[in-house]
Amino acid sequence: MAVSIGGTSLGDREPVYVIAEIGLNHNGDVDLARRLIDAAADAGAQAVKFQKRTPEISTPEHMKSVLRQTPWGEMTYLDYRYRVEFNRAQYIEISDHATVRGLDWFASPWDEPAVEFLEDLGVAAHKVASASLTDRGLLRALQATGKPIILSTGMSTLEQIELAVEDIGTERLVLLHATSTYPLPPHEANLRMIPTLKALYPSVPVGYSGHEQGLQISLAAVGLGAVVVERHITLDRGMWGSDQQASLEPNEFAALIRDIRIVSEALGDGVKRIYPGELAPLAKLRRVTA
Repeated sequence: MAVSIGGTSLGDREPVYVIAEIGLNHNGDVDLARRLIDAAADAGAQAVKFQKRTPEISTPEHMKSVLRQTPWGEMTYLDYRYRVEFNRAQYIEISDHATVRGLDWFASPWDEPAVEFLEDLGVAAHKVASASLTDRGLLRALQATGKPIILSTGMSTLEQIELAVEDIGTERLVLLHATSTYPLPPHEANLRMIPTLKALYPSVPVGYSGHEQGLQISLAAVGLGAVVVERHITLDRGMWGSDQQASLEPNEFAALIRDIRIVSEALGDGVKRIYPGELAPLAKLRRVTA
């Protein structure tokens, strides 16, 4: 597993790579996006991730005219998508801020023009949202960039995942187990898919993209071998937006990363040995020596 993002190697012998998914939790506000970047950096994340759409292309036809209540009044779903989308100048501002804070940054492109848009800005990697796993034109466009590709596998079958991997290849691929329920109930987490994916694709780093409330499921994912963890971040779960309830607030995100580091250290290397801390109890308590 030799995939690297922004100079950081991903793999079983490397620290877990933590992605703070800002997504659309910025609600189209650059200042809010900057504050979310700061929160992610202060928590100890390695990367922040956004979403990039060309709304006219990426919005399903049956959704375009659906009316939605928003903080800016009632508008069609298509108009809402335009309202929260950052333009090039805004992306330059937030990407510069992420770089200054020492974070890798990238986004989930939802259509092929969005791939070109992000490539022009020099992203460190590309993320494929679970909803886009079957968009083979998008996958081939991403493969052609030569960048690392992080593929979320929610709402997909193993057969669909196999076809996506065929289009992308395994050389620069990272797979994330995910269940696309927001927020995620524990009985749908199915974390044993992490070792399943690792067995199916032994040369590919496997991680976890979580949409649950709380920290326990993400920590269990690390215990099962996830080398990447992606979680949504928000300043306040009470804010407007469809992803807020499945997000972690800054203090929770910091606690998650703290506990990920502890769990990772506790996993060890699987080689049985007698540790220095055991020597005194050994001398005191063992009556029969081998």
